[in-house]
Formats: sequence, structure tokens, C-alpha cells
Amino acid sequence: MKVVLAYSGGLDTSVAIKWLQEKYDAEVVTVTLDVGQMEDLKAIEEKAKVLGARRHYSINAVEEFVDRFVARAIKANALYQGKYPLHSALSRPLIAEKLVEVALKEGADAVAHGCTGKGNDQVRIEVTVKALAPHLKIIAPVREWELTRDREMEYARKRGIPIPVKDKPYSIDQNLWGRSIECGPLDDPYAEPPEDAFEWTVNPLKAPDEPAYVTLTFENGLPTMLNGVEMKLKDLIMELNKLAGRHGVGRIDHIEDRVVGIKSREVYEAPAAVCIIEAHKDLEKMTLTKHELEFKSVVDDKWSRLVYEGLWCDPLREGLDAFIDKTQERVEGEVRLKLYKGNVMVVGRRSPRSLYELDLATYEEWSKFDQKLAKGFIELWGLQTYLAKSRGGRAEPDVGGKAQRSKR
Repeated sequence: MKVVLAYSGGLDTSVAIKWLQEKYDAEVVTVTLDVGQMEDLKAIEEKAKVLGARRHYSINAVEEFVDRFVARAIKANALYQGKYPLHSALSRPLIAEKLVEVALKEGADAVAHGCTGKGNDQVRIEVTVKALAPHLKIIAPVREWELTRDREMEYARKRGIPIPVKDKPYSIDQNLWGRSIECGPLDDPYAEPPEDAFEWTVNPLKAPDEPAYVTLTFENGLPTMLNGVEMKLKDLIMELNKLAGRHGVGRIDHIEDRVVGIKSREVYEAPAAVCIIEAHKDLEKMTLTKHELEFKSVVDDKWSRLVYEGLWCDPLREGLDAFIDKTQERVEGEVRLKLYKGNVMVVGRRSPRSLYELDLATYEEWSKFDQKLAKGFIELWGLQTYLAKSRGGRAEPDVGGKAQRSKR
């Protein structure tokens, strides 16, 4: 049997190489994607080969990740349960796609991953693989063997698998769009996250005493310029992560509902994501009608849930994208952000597509708004409310034994 394994270089997937060889007598091919996680991919490749991988693929997928996945998340204001920018969730269907591509190229019988049975990633990867290549067998060693960290470490020691030395008790997953921190003291939902859990953001109390002002320029719903400098989206995100992180912006701590039904405490760092989505939502308020905004909030929430729950390949996501893309044709302009002590505030916005008209909004004498028109509008706007309230929600009384008929 030939198995293509999504390989991160960590303990779970390193153990999986040996386990697949012993359990299935498998020829293991490993795949690692660069989605901006800032790891040494060469070292990961060497480790995979030392552990017995027959062949290793290192795939630079940063721009594809940003252009195909992150860009759509920005347009959709993607925040699962109003908080999580979906950075890990967005990368999983791309990982699954590449697993399938390599499996087909290698003529493999199966793909494998190192996800646990408690998490969301097993759902995201497996649903995508099944949608793209239903003939491939999917193997999940950690889930099938019910591996715990202690059992993995014991297995690794017996087989000479290098055990990563961790100076912090956290499980970390990161890419260009954000960083997830789990385990250790964070398992207690009442305990404040220790400062050593954070790497991308400074403690807001120690952030600069002077605020920073950032201007984001949008075209078709996507940021194209940072402080007047045109950049690729990938580079803009990287620069904004650093800039906003220096001011303590982007820390997220909340209780999250996983796909499998477990509630979990999740801690994230996503400086650029927090800033961009805040700016994008504000610019939409200026350029879209209230009817579009009302409906798009429903669409955005559903889009976020589909991605979180592993349904990237579902036709509904593609249908929602079509609606979202249409709205983004008018989302262009500049948004000015103020970064200060962990907070990001929109302090200015302007757009050639703006629906804000000063001549109508102003209370000055030169306003073009005819206030007398409001009287008739109010009468019609509240008509049914007045009628319902006056009749107390009860049927009209009979008069002379006959029910009153309303005049038409």
C-alpha cells in the first residue's frame, strides 16, 4: 500500500510515519505545505526522510492560500461565532487538495493525517478528500489508535523517533492569516492566558504610548495599499501583522463550539485579520445599501460556518461567493484605523462609491433634505403598528350579530 501523509514535522505525524509502516506495511510519501507558518521546510523534509518516508513534497502554497482562501474570507468578513478569523480552517481544504494531487500523481491507495478525533481538522480534511477523490482510503492514526501524548512519546522513544523539545506547554498552529494557541494553562477557561503564550502581539499594557494610524485602500473588496504603498495581498498581511502586533492588536480569547460538539477555549493572535476585517466591514457600510448589508450579514455568517465545519467544497459556499463577489464590485475606498494599546478603531473612511451624502445628512441650514416629507413617511411606516396596538390584537366586536367588515 502507498500512503500520502500530510506531514508537519511534529510528534503526531512523525509517529504516524512509523505507525503506517508497521500497521499497513505502507510505502509512505509525505507532503508539507508552506502557508506562511514560518517553519524550516528543509528541516522538516530531512526529518521525514530520516524516519522512512520514501519521497517528500514541499509545496510553497502561500500565494495560493492568500489569493484563493484568505481573499474570500476578507470579502465575507469571515469570523466564526463573531471572533475566530478562520486561519487554520481556511488552510485545511488547501492541504487536502494537495494531498489528493500528490496521491493521484503517486498512484497512492490512501491519504493520511495526524488529526485527533476531538478536533475540527479531521472533518475539514476528510470531507474535502472525499469530495475530490472518493476512491482514496483515509487513515487517521491518532484517532484510530486513540493516541495520547504520553503514548506517542513512549512509542517514539522505543522506535528512536526524535521527540521535539518544547520550552512552552502549548500546541501551536499558525499561518499567514493567524496563530492558534491551545493546551497547558489555557485549558482552564477562567485563567488569563500567560504572556508567554503570545508571539505576534506585545502586551497591550506595554504597547507604545502614542497611537499609530494606518490607512488601508480597498478595490473590489480587497486591500491593495497600506499607508499609500501598493502591495500584494500576501505582503500587505505580513506587514500589517507586524505593525498592528507592535500595538498589541489582534489578541482573541473566547469559547468556541467545535464541529464535534465540544466547547473549547480558544486563544488566537491575528493582528492583520482583525484590522482588515474591521476596516472592510466599515467600508461596506458606506458603499452598500442597508438591504444588501442586512442580507450580507446572514450570508457572511453562513459562509463562515461552512468553512469552519469543513464544507469548503459544498456548492452552497460557491453560491454564496457569487453573491458576495457581486456586492464587492462597489466596495472601494480608504479606511483610516487608529491602533492603540490593543484596540483598533476606525476613525475615517472615504469612497468614490459612497452612499453617504453630506448634503442630506447635515443638520446645517444648507441641507437639501426636505424635512416635511418625513411626516407622511411616518404615517405610512407605522400604519399597521398603530392599528394592531389600538385593537389590542383581538378580533373586532360583532355589531348587530354580524361581524364588521373592513371597508376596502
